[in-house]
Amino acid sequence: MLETLKQRVYDANMQLPKLGLVTFTWGNVSAIDRQQGLFVIKPSGVAYEQLRPQDMVVVNLQGQVVEGDLNPSSDTPTHAYLYRHFLTIGAITHTHSPWAVAFAAAEMDIPAVSTTQADTFYGDIPCAPALNEQQINTAYELNTGKVIVDEFNKRQLDPDAVPAVLVSQHGPFTWGESAEKSVYNAKVLEVSAEIAYHSLQLTHRNSHLPQYLLDKHYYRKHGQHAYYGQHSAEAKGHAAHA
Repeated sequence: MLETLKQRVYDANMQLPKLGLVTFTWGNVSAIDRQQGLFVIKPSGVAYEQLRPQDMVVVNLQGQVVEGDLNPSSDTPTHAYLYRHFLTIGAITHTHSPWAVAFAAAEMDIPAVSTTQADTFYGDIPCAPALNEQQINTAYELNTGKVIVDEFNKRQLDPDAVPAVLVSQHGPFTWGESAEKSVYNAKVLEVSAEIAYHSLQLTHRNSHLPQYLLDKHYYRKHGQHAYYGQHSAEAKGHAAHA
């Protein structure tokens, strides 16, 4: 079942240590087949050098194992909750990458201070509240998903435009239309966090991008009129006059 998706999820997971986004087993990638209502996720606590495509675990949207001999990631309930509520996303990546975790530990949004961030994220990367004792002791991973969705609803954020979040005192989650894209977003998130951290050390002034620059960099890569890269013949025409 879902053998092609297992391979893609395996390949995406293997990118995490290569990109410097995980230490030991501190991370996971999943991807969903929306038609079947099933997703594939990394098994819990297995060293990356020991992973095989066939080790990936298939679970349903309630987080129950459908296929696989190993326990799925302990973060499976978080992934399942996000898939149930962010209906356009196709994959999720969770890491403990240090620059992003630093902002999560400080319970701070990552401010959009560079076009590096604006190319991928339409604005600040939000930091959701820390879970309280009851939330942690009842259904920790499920409640992690809930605080993420609640924060996006409260701020009226589009998860497609801001495909990332920090959970206070915990770490980052990113998502995208594919496993590969969710990992890409995780790396951009980490680079953006490092840039923002250094920016905050250098100056105390408000370094947020002006709205027109945020708009320019985000929409040249996203939406109907995107022209960055090889989107279309029209895009090539724009590039020729750039």
